[in-house]
Amino acid sequence: MRLNFVILLPPSEGKAEGGAARTKWKPTSGAFGTALGAKRTEVAAALAGLRGGDAALLGVGGAHLDRARTANLSLIGAPTLPAAARYTGVVWDHLDLASMSGAQRERALPRIVVPSGLLGACLAGDPVPDYRLKMGARPAGFGGTMAKWWRSAVSAAINDYAAGSLVIDLLPAEHRSVFEPDHDALADYVALDLVTPTGKAGGHDAKAAKGLLARQLLLFAPMIASRKDLDRAIKKFSDHRFRVVTKVN
Repeated sequence: MRLNFVILLPPSEGKAEGGAARTKWKPTSGAFGTALGAKRTEVAAALAGLRGGDAALLGVGGAHLDRARTANLSLIGAPTLPAAARYTGVVWDHLDLASMSGAQRERALPRIVVPSGLLGACLAGDPVPDYRLKMGARPAGFGGTMAKWWRSAVSAAINDYAAGSLVIDLLPAEHRSVFEPDHDALADYVALDLVTPTGKAGGHDAKAAKGLLARQLLLFAPMIASRKDLDRAIKKFSDHRFRVVTKVN
């Protein structure tokens, strides 16, 4: 099924714990499992070999590190939650898929693609285990960041999934670097950034606005089939702290 558009959203560092025990995660889970399963297996094995990762790799300490290491050591077979329920950060809180109607949520879930250090990429409705691994992390033996390691496979998978569709990129720089759009395959590609009225990067405060912008675009989904439609939808978005800047690759 060709979608009129796909939105790229980042995962969140904050994640809900637990999950449904009957939905045991495996590397081939979800929409991108066939394309990315082998590389996911490599990541899970590497994390197991690193005892889940240390503070330098995972970027946390104390109880957060203990939880992250425990999760990273038991990925395969771990209970899962849909990505939209697993990710609990500011962007996802303000996207607020749970408050949409059933029909709106059904339209939204296949249109949200999430690049991930562990998964490579997943859809908002795909099963995701608890884990911690940033795109900017540099595990030993991976030759650089996870974004660099994943780039070729993730780009191919997303370009294939979104073939014939408009791709709307709302990713921060760390995650944006994992995806190289194939302009021959995609209908169009547009990257959106939120900046202050003076043109400065929005930073952390822009995350809430990004979630609200993504929500508005998804609610307008039936009416967005081209860049002109997207421009009209963006003009209807209002946040006095930020303005939307369009970047075309």
